[in-house]
Amino acid sequence: MRPFHFLADAREIVSGTELAARARRSEDLGYHALVTPDHLMGQLSPVVAMSAIAAATSTLRVGAFVLNNDLRHPAVLAQDLAAIDVLSDGRLDIAIGAGWNKPEYDALGIPFDATPVRQARLAEAIAVLKGSLSGEQFSFDGEYYRITDYTGEPAAQRPHPPLFVGGGGRRTLTLAGREADIVGLAPRITRTGLDAWSLTVEATREKIEWVREAAGARFAELEFNVYPSGWPPVLTDDLAGEVSTVIASLAERTGLELTERQVLDSPHLFIGSADRLAEKFQQLREELGISSFLLGSVGELEPVLSKLAGS
Repeated sequence: MRPFHFLADAREIVSGTELAARARRSEDLGYHALVTPDHLMGQLSPVVAMSAIAAATSTLRVGAFVLNNDLRHPAVLAQDLAAIDVLSDGRLDIAIGAGWNKPEYDALGIPFDATPVRQARLAEAIAVLKGSLSGEQFSFDGEYYRITDYTGEPAAQRPHPPLFVGGGGRRTLTLAGREADIVGLAPRITRTGLDAWSLTVEATREKIEWVREAAGARFAELEFNVYPSGWPPVLTDDLAGEVSTVIASLAERTGLELTERQVLDSPHLFIGSADRLAEKFQQLREELGISSFLLGSVGELEPVLSKLAGS
């Protein structure tokens, strides 16, 4: 089995001194990586934040969770990422998605294209990123990007830093199976909001099969990640009471009432005591091959991390 990789989230706007302190604490606690989201409002620039995190640490990996492809040309992004990878001595992970936050697009007048269009553009962007990071001359003639005899700056990790692609739908997970090194298993977001059933372990098994079909022989090489979604992580000894609250809240928000067992087993609902969550993460690794977990902000689930870090 793969070792556990636990990620912490750095999303607040803080000073460089404070961000460096959080990064060093993450490293000391045994986190695998400190990651930042990618939005245009309410947070530091992910590229700048990743650089600061890398400069403050020596072993902690850095990345975004996840970069919005529609906000940057992939060849320009590749130059920034290659610089971070070189300056960090090869500690960068590249996580990129098709974009989802429509109000952000609307605020800046960026067209929010239909999901298949954004996903097709992401597929082309991944090809451009890989070509740009190779350090070799390449050309690309797609519907959304055209590259002619361009040689980008190579990253420290060859042929490129580990690529993370995640999603909740079959199209995106098929792309991840073909192209990614790390596959993020996310809940499905529909036009009306969160699809509660996609939080369940049954839905997660189906997603993994989509990835398996697309990955073919390379499936065994893939790492799988999940993150808390639909409900924030909760350390509690009142498991029954918290589960009832989650069931009622999700039913009100989505119109679907999950069972107690579905909530307890969900790869996206981190609820219970430190011992219970440690057992749950071990079970998810053994039964589904999920070994990478975003645990929230630095120290948020520290008792769970302390039980499993290094195993």
